[in-house]
Amino acid sequence: MNLRRYQQTDCKEITELFYNTVHTVNAKDYTKEQLNVWATGQVDLEKWNQSLQEHYSIVAVENDVIVGFGDIDSTGYLDRLFVHADYQGKGIATAICNQLEQAVEGNITTHASITAKPFFEKRGYKVVKRQEVERQGIFLTNFVMSKEK
Repeated sequence: MNLRRYQQTDCKEITELFYNTVHTVNAKDYTKEQLNVWATGQVDLEKWNQSLQEHYSIVAVENDVIVGFGDIDSTGYLDRLFVHADYQGKGIATAICNQLEQAVEGNITTHASITAKPFFEKRGYKVVKRQEVERQGIFLTNFVMSKEK
């Protein structure tokens, strides 16, 4: 596996990985209705690309296939961290997260899904609060978590 900086040409593949990961990996913790409003399949590639370019964004590549990605902004907000369903448990999220955390000064915060919460807890993140996020009238539970550096 190789880690590298995000490139604009990665955007479509990343949004597909996001959709597929949410609908497979997160399916054990969320209803189909929740998954459909979280990852609708209708993405604005321009907005995603802009966000990923503004943040420090990393992709994990294996055999020319993007198997994971993550991004963090300059304030220490770890926005996205997703690993392809077929590559779970291989240390990819850990490798991406290590690099993202090293890219910023100060504390790091994230909004972790029910599925991701144990991963972040193992890394020393603490739950600040549980919250319900509304998307198209549907509520999804996640956790505001932080890690002191």
